[in-house]
Amino acid sequence: MLIILSGLTGCKKSEDNDNNKQTIVLVHGAWSDMSAWDAVKPLLDAKGLNVITVNLPGHGNDTTPFPSITLQSYVDVVKKAIGTQKNVTLVGHSMAGIVISQVAEDMPGSVKKLIYLAAYLPQNGQSLLDIAMTDAGSHVGKYLKIDEKTASAAIDNDGAVDIFVADAPKSVQEKFAKGVKSDPLVPFVTPVKLSAVQFGATEKVYIYTKNDHAVSYPAQQAMVKSTPVKTEYTLESSHTPFFSMPQKLAEILIKEAN
Repeated sequence: MLIILSGLTGCKKSEDNDNNKQTIVLVHGAWSDMSAWDAVKPLLDAKGLNVITVNLPGHGNDTTPFPSITLQSYVDVVKKAIGTQKNVTLVGHSMAGIVISQVAEDMPGSVKKLIYLAAYLPQNGQSLLDIAMTDAGSHVGKYLKIDEKTASAAIDNDGAVDIFVADAPKSVQEKFAKGVKSDPLVPFVTPVKLSAVQFGATEKVYIYTKNDHAVSYPAQQAMVKSTPVKTEYTLESSHTPFFSMPQKLAEILIKEAN
């Protein structure tokens, strides 16, 4: 089923952690942090969802040394955030598609649905880098700076707006123009271990971002072709619709979480 919506072109738990509510866990992508969801979370809260936003190690105010951060570090934080919750809808943006895929493999009894937002949708044995290397339409490669000594990956300031927030409000673009923090390198090159019995059986939703310069629209389509999903949505946005069209994004998340 293809649904097209057009428009503008540690962990933190909500105070009410009622297990009777539908739970949605939001996981940010690379060169980002949990604040990415600030405009979306209140819209989900208002619909009575139990919303959990996750901050991955090495992001935001977390000071975990990059050399010690692995893909498993990310997975463990998300699994801890889920805890004993059941029937969880797990949302991953961009890089976090890799993370939520592995979490679903490890917690099939807890995760009922995976929502990929402009996200990497891997097959067994693939790493983020494996997929990214096939994306000829991405602008990331032109601005990417790898530092193996510090186990970090950075985006040159000149490319930050173009890659991430081309259609975002001016205030957001101004912030990104000043640069984004480096990201841990090791999770980018670590392959996932997925099975048809667990990950394969988990319901999947994909939200395409048609004007994306980070994970190109053709690359998104190719991933879905390789790993079919049940429901597809299309937003006429850049890589960060939570900035440019939070209401439309929230509408999709609310619908899929209920």
